[in-house]
Amino acid sequence: MASSSSAEAPGGRSGSYGQHRGLTPVDRFGVWLSARALHRHAPSFSGKRVGDFGCGYDARFVRSVLDEVGHATLVDVALAPDLKTDPRVTAIEGALPDAVRAVEDDSLDVVLCISVLEHLWDPVSLLRELRRVAAPGAVCLVNVPSWRGKRFLEFSAFRLGLSPAEEIRDHKTYYDPRDLLPLLTQAGFRAHEIDCYKHKFGLNTFAACRMPS
Repeated sequence: MASSSSAEAPGGRSGSYGQHRGLTPVDRFGVWLSARALHRHAPSFSGKRVGDFGCGYDARFVRSVLDEVGHATLVDVALAPDLKTDPRVTAIEGALPDAVRAVEDDSLDVVLCISVLEHLWDPVSLLRELRRVAAPGAVCLVNVPSWRGKRFLEFSAFRLGLSPAEEIRDHKTYYDPRDLLPLLTQAGFRAHEIDCYKHKFGLNTFAACRMPS
């Protein structure tokens, strides 16, 4: 199931991550490290209703667990054609956070938002939507680059050419745990149910938000 939109990505970028260029070795290593963190907090995806918001054109992580999940909801500005025709997938094309409003309340067991908030001027609006769609007992997993990561990403993109420069130019801000945690609580997640810490050698901040059962 798919709905389409002509909306641009945050910041005016036309297209989703990975749509117009392949991933570099740095990109692939980052994806692998993110996947390790996701599996740590969601060790099994068997039968789960999974939503990935800002999943990228190829939704690489969800593809890796697609044979396990009960159903996957994918949201980004553009999605690969085979994802849009896969019966296991609800594909929603559109800009965040507006596109999330097509997802029903309390409908997902695992909610993913990986390397997305740094592209938004109003990240709390998206976080509120993520909490809305998370079912009782669900986990919401959020990854963002840290302020230490800013230096690494800019050096990799602008000096070495190993990271996508257009993505880094579109970053609005960076997040350490002290920056991200208040936004999560402002969005309605409860502080004592949030595990927020630095990972990827301190280059990223990760948060696992548990919903009450």
